[in-house]
Amino acid sequence: MPQQRKPNDLSRSLIALDMDTTLIAVVELSLSSWLVAGIVPGIEGQPLKKLKTDENALLALFNRWRDEAVRSGHKISRIAVAFEAGRDGFWLARWLKARGIEAHVIHASSVAVSREHRRAKTDRLDTELLKRAFVGWLRGERDHCKTAAIPSLREEDAKRPSRERESLVGEQSRLVNRMKATLIRLGIRAFNPKLRYAEQRLETLRTPEGKPIPANTLAELKRDMQRRRFICGQIRSIEQERLERLERTPDTEPHAMVRLLARVTGIGIETADLLVHEVLLRNMRDRRAVARYGGLTGSPDRSGGTNREKGMARSGNARVRRGMIQLAWRFLLFQKDSALVQWYRRRTEHSPKARKTMIVALARKLLIALWRLAREGVVPEGVAMRPGVMNTSY
Repeated sequence: MPQQRKPNDLSRSLIALDMDTTLIAVVELSLSSWLVAGIVPGIEGQPLKKLKTDENALLALFNRWRDEAVRSGHKISRIAVAFEAGRDGFWLARWLKARGIEAHVIHASSVAVSREHRRAKTDRLDTELLKRAFVGWLRGERDHCKTAAIPSLREEDAKRPSRERESLVGEQSRLVNRMKATLIRLGIRAFNPKLRYAEQRLETLRTPEGKPIPANTLAELKRDMQRRRFICGQIRSIEQERLERLERTPDTEPHAMVRLLARVTGIGIETADLLVHEVLLRNMRDRRAVARYGGLTGSPDRSGGTNREKGMARSGNARVRRGMIQLAWRFLLFQKDSALVQWYRRRTEHSPKARKTMIVALARKLLIALWRLAREGVVPEGVAMRPGVMNTSY
């Protein structure tokens, strides 16, 4: 009995392709213009049209091509459109779907290109490559290209607090590092610019020569401290608003998942929110798909007599990868009796150099275990759970 296809397999189309009734188009998006290439039934030459960045003009072009196909004796029952994921995101795909057009967003890195050192690259050539890959995908052939799951506007918006907080934390760290570097250039090392009364203490600081901080440098440090204080307030505001949302609607699927993960000792609201909205709410096919999306799979180099590993593939979600590796290190401290930590300890007990490599394997196993916990309610073996109390510390 043949293996049944997975309903959420985005590596190929599960709808039979009829070239006589399907209008196929690909769009090369840019800031100033859109280049649209099509395959129109009944039209010998494959049309190519450059448009302004206007979705209504794009829709009018599809309708014109459909009318041309009808005049040539081909009834169009399906319009399939594809474009690469990029700056424009998913809004155009949602807009087209709302108007009855089948829209797909293709991962740009999954489209095969020439490996010549100085290959020609123009928008016209890019549309030809994209069209060739998309037609193969529509035929149901594997590995022509990979399409992305198109999130709703609400799903995209739910990711914004975690991503904004990550950006603000990075900006805060850059400010602190810059202030420390400024002070070190003056020979001042034993000063923490993150202290509550650091700004007031700047006036009392002295360089090794016994001189105060120069006026311009002092003004710069004060502005940086004020900026950092403002950023810290924004971070606290994001965290507080998240907690209020969790309290208002605790039983909705995303919030229930967040509260469940936050019960795991070592996982706080921030990490739980990141994992839920970035990966656990997605309709993953199996545990391998979860690990691939997290970018926690290997990249082997095996050809002839060569057999080596080049490290992590880094092809998945970078936020999930960073978060899971940090969580794996934290798991070693908070979940010492769990089966996953014991597995890690056994494999690194006599080989300390393998700890960094094995922490990635632990992060991969942990992500899959959390996916099963969120989806099936299966608590990983030996993992300690809090009694329904949320932790916001990490």
